[in-house]
Amino acid sequence: MDFSFSDDQQTIRDAILKLCEPFDEHYWLRKDNEGGFPHDFHQTLARDGWLGICIPQAYGGSELGITEAAIMMQAISESGAGLSGASAVHMNIFGLNPVVEFGTEEQKQRMLPPLVEGIDKACFAVTEPNTGLNTTQLKVRADRQGDHYIISGTKVFISTAQVANKMLILARTTPLEECKRPTEGLSLFYTDLDRKYVTAQEIPKMGRSAVDTNELFIDNLPVPVDDLIGEEGQGFRYIMHGMNAERILIAAEAVGLGRAALNRATQYARERVVFNRPIGMNQAIQHPLAVNWIELQAAHLLVFQAATLYDQGKPCGAEANAAKYYAAEAGFNACQQAVMTHGGYGYAKEYQVERYLREIMIPRIAPVSPQLVLCYIAERVLGLPKSY
Repeated sequence: MDFSFSDDQQTIRDAILKLCEPFDEHYWLRKDNEGGFPHDFHQTLARDGWLGICIPQAYGGSELGITEAAIMMQAISESGAGLSGASAVHMNIFGLNPVVEFGTEEQKQRMLPPLVEGIDKACFAVTEPNTGLNTTQLKVRADRQGDHYIISGTKVFISTAQVANKMLILARTTPLEECKRPTEGLSLFYTDLDRKYVTAQEIPKMGRSAVDTNELFIDNLPVPVDDLIGEEGQGFRYIMHGMNAERILIAAEAVGLGRAALNRATQYARERVVFNRPIGMNQAIQHPLAVNWIELQAAHLLVFQAATLYDQGKPCGAEANAAKYYAAEAGFNACQQAVMTHGGYGYAKEYQVERYLREIMIPRIAPVSPQLVLCYIAERVLGLPKSY
């Protein structure tokens, strides 16, 4: 059993780290202070073909697996870009999986190449203000009128909507009370984010200023029937198909961010001299950092076990959820310890680690809460009764 990367996989990691070098700590500090989408970073990845890492070659992609995508996303985060860098391209990596799997040939030819080339930017519009993670209760409606659907309603926590020109949106086409099961009656569309009908109101937040988060107010958005992905009413099943991939990628990003924090903490511990000795000589500094390394290594292995199962077409729900949970916790512990290792300087923005601590909250919260992950493991793995 070999847990190391192949030569090709290591080449991907090295190439991404090299590509990220010009986007150094000063670049991300400026983005954190000033905001503004990192278009130059996004376009650099697009130019070298990385946005299509999981897209079939027939549509301009590299047709690699979630394993390779996880290597890429982990390296972006680990470079110091953190979740600011990873979130700028996250949607491109997994988001159009439903189009790849369930779209028509015409849709794939029309929708995928512009995303790979960086011409299109897409956002993922699922969450709503009053439903949270209870996706079957979505209220946004899509009513068929001739050769269009008319979509109205509100979505929330939608990343990149300020810069996106496309959106993958889940809406109810059949009222819930008319469906046999709550998972039915939801349909998936990939369509233009037409700002004549969609208002994106940015939500101020504690971190990741470079990537906007929004509430969308959708008022009679006309969507061509040709933008319906798969069958009407099957959208919930289509988005669930990509959920394990998203959990794996966010877990990889959390490990990367934890490693970035650990690297900074250990470097500071070697260089910072107090009482005529480096603070890294003190076990009170050494031991917590050693624990962080162990936890991140374990999380790394969970991530790539889940990714391997996914790429082999095997069930991986438990592994993907476990990776997401544990990587977020390991990353948080490392980021918090990095701040504490720096002492007062850890609270200063120029040392970066306070940004890491703010950004690591994202994989703890999204795309699924830690409590629901634990419920999943309890029910699906341990066979305990459903608690909600």
